[in-house]
Amino acid sequence: MNQIIRIGMDTSKHFFQLHGVDAAEQPVLRRKLRRREMVTFFAKLPPTVIGMEACGASHYWARELGKLGHEVKLIAPQHVKPYVTRNKNDGRDAEGLCEAMSRPRMRFVPVKTAEQQAALMLAGLREQMVARRTQLSNAIRGYAAEFGITAAKGLDKIEALLGQIDQEESVPALARELFAIQGSAYARLQVELKAIEIKLRAWHRANADSRRLAEIPGVGPVGATGLVMKTPDPGAYTSGRHFAAWIGLTPKDHSSAGKTRLGKITRAGDERLRSVLVAGATAVIQQAKHGRGHPSPWLLALLKRKPPKLAAVALANKNARIAWKLMVTGQSYDGARMLGASASVA
Repeated sequence: MNQIIRIGMDTSKHFFQLHGVDAAEQPVLRRKLRRREMVTFFAKLPPTVIGMEACGASHYWARELGKLGHEVKLIAPQHVKPYVTRNKNDGRDAEGLCEAMSRPRMRFVPVKTAEQQAALMLAGLREQMVARRTQLSNAIRGYAAEFGITAAKGLDKIEALLGQIDQEESVPALARELFAIQGSAYARLQVELKAIEIKLRAWHRANADSRRLAEIPGVGPVGATGLVMKTPDPGAYTSGRHFAAWIGLTPKDHSSAGKTRLGKITRAGDERLRSVLVAGATAVIQQAKHGRGHPSPWLLALLKRKPPKLAAVALANKNARIAWKLMVTGQSYDGARMLGASASVA
């Protein structure tokens, strides 16, 4: 068999389809491996370049194959799809991967370490708990309303609402028992969420990049940790504008025939990271509207001619570009300096 220069590998839970080519770009390897055969096969193979779609397990396999001397490149699935021919199957997926990774303009996803994935797990678990808390509190309020009991807005009003329900004799005994079960689940979730947030704050304090990004108005600890955790290699982006585009904070381009047509933001990239940046920007705008904080003249001028929601997206875009600059250069946030360079942050 000729020397393999590149292998595209389609992954799944139990089976792995390989497609390898030689220096003449001719297929010399088409093979399906079981999970237990993976390490043995690649340990015997001379070091080569292996391409996989970026997914949940791909970073693990990239680390394992890297230990065997291979170079692993991860590609976003949407970048592989154009190279997959008709009548999709595992073999054609592997062939498309092999072709995609050979393109000189192809962009690759940095391989995450186990520690980076653990940090992302921490952030993801917090998101899940916050969503469950919201769901549970809404359920309690909804069921209480069916018995004519309401409470003011806010999570801090849930315990008082449950206490009121427990004392309300008009509520059937069965319903009170069920409310008690929901109340126990809510209290337990609050304790678990507090423990997770303590771990997240500790991670934030221990990371220099995260501490520096938290100084950006509208970012804060949650946004800073998200930016650092989900951007293991900020240098992979050629500019701050490319980084903002990856998050999905740039407008869609529908230009044609020399006419520029820009639409709504692309909403590409990580949804949670984008929503945190927009929420932080919205908070800054709310403070500015009430005369609090120290908003930049750029933001005040923007608010005079644009709606608040649009201004929030623009500010989130700007904050993303500033964050990229700080991560790449290692500099600290300087409000006065950033104000002067707000129009030229790359």
